[in-house]
Amino acid sequence: MKPAASISLDLDNLWSYLKTQGAPGWESYPSYLDQVVPRILDTLDRCGQRITFFVVGKDATIESNRAVLRSIADAGHEIANHSFMHEPWLHLYNREQLHMDIGDAENAIAAVTGKMTRGFRGPGFSTSPLVRDVLAERGYAYDASIFPSALGPVARLFFFLNSKLSAEEKEMRKGLYGKFSDAFGTLQPFAWPNGLIEVPVTTMPLLRLPIHTTYLMFLAQQSEALAKLYWNTAVTLCRVRGVAPSLLLHPTDFLDVQDVPEMSFFPGMKVPAAKKIALVEHTIRSLQQHWQPGTLSEHAAAFTTASTMPARLSAQTA
Repeated sequence: MKPAASISLDLDNLWSYLKTQGAPGWESYPSYLDQVVPRILDTLDRCGQRITFFVVGKDATIESNRAVLRSIADAGHEIANHSFMHEPWLHLYNREQLHMDIGDAENAIAAVTGKMTRGFRGPGFSTSPLVRDVLAERGYAYDASIFPSALGPVARLFFFLNSKLSAEEKEMRKGLYGKFSDAFGTLQPFAWPNGLIEVPVTTMPLLRLPIHTTYLMFLAQQSEALAKLYWNTAVTLCRVRGVAPSLLLHPTDFLDVQDVPEMSFFPGMKVPAAKKIALVEHTIRSLQQHWQPGTLSEHAAAFTTASTMPARLSAQTA
């Protein structure tokens, strides 16, 4: 039997990108969900693949988004929590603020999809011990906010240089994409002392470079062959090192600048959407060759089962 792996998608909407960027107009909550979600679901259906969608709670409160969000749950995908207001500075929140934000997102998402969220990812990989304690208090099974990459601070610097943020806004976002020390963390799922399972977003073993599809789109803007070579190298290293990947997707992996001119600032948007979707399919199918990719809940459950197996065997033979 192939080892368990996982695929997830952060369903960041147009307004959340604009908000993080400090661009005007986000307060009207512009959306591309009705445009991109059908493309995503069609791609996953062609691949016969179920994944985890991290949904922003605010989007579930907007009537025009509700039908398309329901379609994700109706297609059999897992629905998880990506905070209520998509603010990548959750590490600055106090306990009460965290309970309110995470709880408001839970309620809004459940009202639309009928699914209670038991998985969480912080926007921009924002996390802290307090965030994880609140998740455990709320009965969450797993978190997926760790991004073990050496390029996190570099990506943050690139983001700041291309944004219109004030010094105060940059200070609030200083935890965006994680810190350099995250690169030395494990790529394997693990349990925090409070029992919460962490499933890190997989980066390239040894080099700890990003391998999420949005980074592949950045490479594809230079050369599609380079992007595929890079991904195939990552797959080989994962197999050699015994890492079952947790692959991260974004809506921008299915959109181009013709679809969303407002996103012209985002890397890889010059690559035609059709080429992007073909590259996403390539990554999913290559995962399916070597692993059994599924939802993050399934990946976390496989880790829990494997970690308790020795104890169970000892009990049986005692």
